[in-house]
Amino acid sequence: MGPVDRSRARAGVAGALVVSATLLAVSPLVLTDVYSVLTNTTSEAAAQATNGAWVARGAFFLFGLAVLGLVSLKNNWPPSARWLHRLFGVSMLAVAVFSHRPIASGVPYDVFEDTLHSVAATAMGFAFAAGVLVVGWERIPRWRLLDLIALAASIAIPVAMGLAGDWAGLLQRLLFLIAYVWYVAEAVDRGPALHF
Repeated sequence: MGPVDRSRARAGVAGALVVSATLLAVSPLVLTDVYSVLTNTTSEAAAQATNGAWVARGAFFLFGLAVLGLVSLKNNWPPSARWLHRLFGVSMLAVAVFSHRPIASGVPYDVFEDTLHSVAATAMGFAFAAGVLVVGWERIPRWRLLDLIALAASIAIPVAMGLAGDWAGLLQRLLFLIAYVWYVAEAVDRGPALHF
């Protein structure tokens, strides 16, 4: 692949990430009044037996594909980082396919599918944190500020979500935003100017 083709591929990955983020941002608009961006997670926007869940599922699916595409372009990442981000992409695809239980109570749902969703979401969180750590470690002694923010957020936000359940949806959206920004920065291969 020549330099022009690589630039186009990187732009395509960045564009897919932006479209995915946009879909995830607008997904609550097609859901019922029961859904709250403050308290309900993105997984609940894609829940089983939920009208309009296809928008969030589409966002997850596109996010997974974009990250897998990015991994194929990042020859400068160490092999362990490539595998971790590949795991993130595959887990994101699994989150799109296997949906969370419905947010409405009393609605029948597939418990096994909900369990698979939880396993994939956990793997995704681990893969992102570890993958960012490995990529950042490779940059030592000049960590990007964005690497440090992404790593701190991937650890602190899930803990905060557990402690402040009433804010879980908003906190998770912040984590998704940071992940999108980190992956877009990697896709365009231009990190922030601030380093440590």
